[in-house]
Amino acid sequence: MGRIFGTDGVRGLANRDLTAELALDLSVAAAHVLGEVGAFADQRPTAVVARDTRASGEFLEAAVVAGLASAGVDVHRLGVVPTPGAAFLTAELDADMGVMISASHNPMPDNGIKFLARGGLKLDDEIELAIEARLQEPWDRPTGEGVGRVGDSTAGVRTYAKHLADSSPARLDGLKVVLDCAHGAAHEVGPDVFAELGADVVAIHAEPDGLNINRDAGSTHLEHLQKAVVEHGADAGFAFDGDADRCLAVDAEGRVVDGDQILAILALAAHDAGTLHDDTVVATVMSNLGFVQALQAAGLTVVQTAVGDRYVLEAMRAGGFTIGGEQSGHVIMSRYATTGDGVLTAVQVAARMVESGQTLAELAGVMTRLPQVLVNVAGVDKARAATDPVLQGEVAAATARLDGTGRVLLRQSGTEPLVRVMVEAPTHEEATEVAEHLASVVKSQLSL
Repeated sequence: MGRIFGTDGVRGLANRDLTAELALDLSVAAAHVLGEVGAFADQRPTAVVARDTRASGEFLEAAVVAGLASAGVDVHRLGVVPTPGAAFLTAELDADMGVMISASHNPMPDNGIKFLARGGLKLDDEIELAIEARLQEPWDRPTGEGVGRVGDSTAGVRTYAKHLADSSPARLDGLKVVLDCAHGAAHEVGPDVFAELGADVVAIHAEPDGLNINRDAGSTHLEHLQKAVVEHGADAGFAFDGDADRCLAVDAEGRVVDGDQILAILALAAHDAGTLHDDTVVATVMSNLGFVQALQAAGLTVVQTAVGDRYVLEAMRAGGFTIGGEQSGHVIMSRYATTGDGVLTAVQVAARMVESGQTLAELAGVMTRLPQVLVNVAGVDKARAATDPVLQGEVAAATARLDGTGRVLLRQSGTEPLVRVMVEAPTHEEATEVAEHLASVVKSQLSL
C-alpha cells in the first residue's frame, strides 16, 4: 500500500479512493496509535468529529464515528463545522483527538479526513505513518460497556462562534460586508458572527444542498463577490473556501485583496497592539516580494518557509511567533487558533478597518504587489533542477538582471514530473519575458 496521508490528511474521490471502509479502518488505527502515545491516560478516550457540507460527508462521518466507537472512543458529533472550529472544539472540549471530514477547496466529488491531536493540533508525520502502519491489523475489540458512546454536541458551533466574536478588538457597527460562504461549512457561523458584532451582512452562496460546495463560489471564484460588493455598496467582501480555513477579500471598488495583503494588514495591526512576537511574521517563499519589502520597511522581520501551512505552523511554533500565512489566504493567528481560520481572519481585518478608520483599499495599500508570473514546465526531471549547471547559470543571470527589483524562484512539484518557474519583476512584461526564457531552459536541459 502506498502512502495514504498527503500534505493535509487523506483526500480523494469519495466512495472511490476514500471509501467508508477506509474511513472506518483509519479511525480505528488512529484511536490505537493516539492511545499508545499517551493521549488517553487512564480514562475512556474522547473524540470530536465534524464535517463540511458535502453529501459524501454524511456516510464518511458515519464510518468514522463507527470506527472510533468500536475502538472504545466516546464521540462528540459536531455536525457541519469549519475545520478551524473542529480544531478549537477539540481543545475546548478537552478531547483526546479530533476528526475533520472535508476536502477544503476541492470540488464536491472529493472528500478528505484530517486527524487532530489533543489541543487541536495537526499530527506529526511520524504519527500519520504509524496510523498507516496499523491499518487492518488484528486487535482486541471491546465489548459490552467497553464500546464507545456517541452523542451530538449541537452547542459546539455556538461556543466556536462566541470565541470568534470575542476575538474581535472592536464592534463592527456601521460596517457593511458581503460574505461568500462557498455553500460550505461557514454558511451559518460566518454571517452569525458578523451580525453579532453589529455588521450589516449580505451572505451569498450560503445555501448548501450537499452538492454545490465550492461550485463557482467562494475563495476560488472571487468574481461573484466582486460584483456583489459593488452592487450592494458594501465596505468590503470576504470569501471563504469549503471548510473555511482560508479567506480572501475584496475592497469597496471590487478589487481583490489577496493573502499577502491580508497578512500584512494583520501583522501591522498586531505590531501596533504590541502582540506581534519578536516583530516577526512567517510566510512562504511564494509570498510576493512586495509583501516582504513592505514589512521590512515597517521594521518587521519576515521568516519564509516552504509552501504549505504545515511548514508555516512549524516555523511559528519553533519561534513562538504569533502570525503567519500564505498568499492563498490561509492565515494563522496563534493567539486564537491552531490552524488557519477564514472567519477569524475576516473578523480581524474588519475590526482593523473600524479601529483605524481606513478603508480596506487604504489598508491593503501598505504593500505594492510586484507583477508575478508562474510557468509550469511538465515532463522534466525535476530532481536535477537544483544542480543542472546551465539552468542554474541562467537563474543567476536572471537574478542579476533584476538586481533586487524582483526575484526568481524554481520549485519542484511534490507530485508530478514538473518544475514551477516563478518570476517577479517591476513590470508584467519583464516578468513574463524572464519566466518564459527560464521555462525554455528548464525544458531543454531537463526533458525526460
